[in-house]
Formats: sequence, C-alpha cells, structure tokens
Amino acid sequence: MSEPAGSTSPLATLDDIRREIDRIDAEMHRLLIERSGVIERLIEIKKGQGGGSAFRPAREASMLRAIVERHQGRLPVDTVEGIWRIIISTFTYVQSPYAVHIDVSRGESAIRDSERFHFGFTVPVTPHFGAAGVIDSVAQSAGDLGMFALDGGAAAGAWWMRLAEPEAPKVIARLPFVERPDHPAGLPVYVIARPLSDGGARQVVLEALWLDRWSADFATALRAAGGEVIGDAAYGHGFSVLAARPGEAAADGLTSALRKAGARDVRAREVGSHAPRFEMGR
Repeated sequence: MSEPAGSTSPLATLDDIRREIDRIDAEMHRLLIERSGVIERLIEIKKGQGGGSAFRPAREASMLRAIVERHQGRLPVDTVEGIWRIIISTFTYVQSPYAVHIDVSRGESAIRDSERFHFGFTVPVTPHFGAAGVIDSVAQSAGDLGMFALDGGAAAGAWWMRLAEPEAPKVIARLPFVERPDHPAGLPVYVIARPLSDGGARQVVLEALWLDRWSADFATALRAAGGEVIGDAAYGHGFSVLAARPGEAAADGLTSALRKAGARDVRAREVGSHAPRFEMGR
C-alpha cells in the first residue's frame, strides 16, 4: 500500500537524522585536523621566539569558564568538559611532550580518575607513593606536571616546603576547576610544574609561612586578612602553614597580620598560584 500524499516515512526521517549526525561527526573531525594544523604553526612560531612553556593555566581557566557558561541542552557538562580537557591536554602534549606524576599514597582510584579526566590517555602517567616523590620528579624533569591531593597524601607533613625555593616546582592549578555536585573526578588536587615565566593564573596565591610557634589567634588573623589555611604541620623547630590569599592583596598582608597577632618570627615564600574555582550556576 502506498503512503498518503504529503506523509513522511519514519524510516526516511531516521535515515535523514543519521546522515545529519554523520555530517556533524565528519565536521568535528575536520575541525580537529584543522586545529592540529594551527598547533603546528604555533610550534614553529614558538621555535622562532626561543620556545616557552606550553602550559597556559590562565587561558585554560578562561576558556573552560566560557564553555561551561554557554553550554545548554541534554548533553551533560561532564562530557563537554572531559572532551575539551582531552583536546587541550593532547595538543599541549603534541607541542611539548610531558608526563604527569601522581601520588597514589592515599588510594589509586580517585587520583587516576582525576588524572585521566583532566589529561586523557595519550599523556603518560607515572605513579609515586607520596607528594615528595611527585615534587622531586617534576623538579628533575624537562617539563612534566605533578598531581596530588590538597593534603599531600598520607604522612606528607609540610610538603609545601619543598616548593619554597625559587627554582623549585610551583602550584599552577587547583582541580577540579568547575565545582559541581557529583563531579566524576571530584578529588581536590593541586597541579605543579617547574616555574612558569608567563601564562599563570594569579587570582589565588599560595604562600608557605614559617612561624616559631602556632596559636589559634594566628588562624583568626589569617582569615581576617583574607587568607585561608590549606594545611599546617610542625616543621623543624617551629611550625609551617600553607595559606591562600587573593592575588590582588598586598604581598606582605598575611605576614603583617600574623605579626600583629603576636607572631615573633614569621617568614613567607610564594609556592604557587591558581585560578579561583568556578561554581556552576553562579
């Protein structure tokens, strides 16, 4: 029996949709190839300018924020962020091969999920048992990254002190960047690299603070000065604190607040910086 005039065959409609999907897939692949060509030109330009780091934390944060803000439809934002992360990390690897060193001392599953979500499967990964091994490996590398939980892992102590010397690795990112419930790689981690000459995000600055002693009044003073205590531990004959402060705040703001609160001997070294977390819906 023939179909009534003007009707649309369900089978033909499905075939049309599948052809449209194939067209979109082919276009996405073509654009990835085109992006690869642009990266090749970028590599040549950087060679002519004497090189430079392939990592641009500030630019990555800005790009990801724009992607999340304009996202709509049924496709989960987890998928969009994951795809974008793999594209960026892989093309960065194409520019300048690197590995990611991870700390598995507090369990391997969560840190590997975070590493794979943010860097994909092309970038090599090397496990270590403790933040110290990660930091030392990054320091000895030509351009690798390191990743570990904010507390530095099991029995890490004042791990941030290993970042205090000027040439030591520094924190360049705090992940996940996009905060949301049920994040597929939600373990809070720091990413470290050898010091970047440019391209860093500086909205949040991390400082390693040395004190001769510790007091609850000091924590109150840091909060009043806009600081946040990330970690604390006995160190040598005194005490050390990892604190975060707003990038626009005075460089000596935290140390001045501690002295006013009664700290007799306090010193500080910057150990990194990162973009502020972006909470979805804000």
